[in-house]
Amino acid sequence: INAEYMGEQYAVRAFADALDAVPIALAENSGMSAIENITMVKAAQIKQKNPYLGIDCMDVGTNDMKEQGVYETLLSKISQLRLATQMTKMILKIDDVITEST
Repeated sequence: INAEYMGEQYAVRAFADALDAVPIALAENSGMSAIENITMVKAAQIKQKNPYLGIDCMDVGTNDMKEQGVYETLLSKISQLRLATQMTKMILKIDDVITEST
């Protein structure tokens, strides 16, 4: 396994971790166990094949955001992913500059 592949793998994992930051913050700010709730929701998403499951931070009794009337526009999601991607690229570029100069 070459170093370039390892760097790419690290970047993809870091990007995936960053995407978990919002649901973790929602769970923590709602007084829930973040790890327990995120694990439960991810398992339910896979088992039920339901991408609308999320953190029930209002304690409505369902994790189905569609049932709760929680919607997010496609444009909003695209914008968030682009921003996250740009930030990741900036961090990686900074890391490359620091690594090359040392």
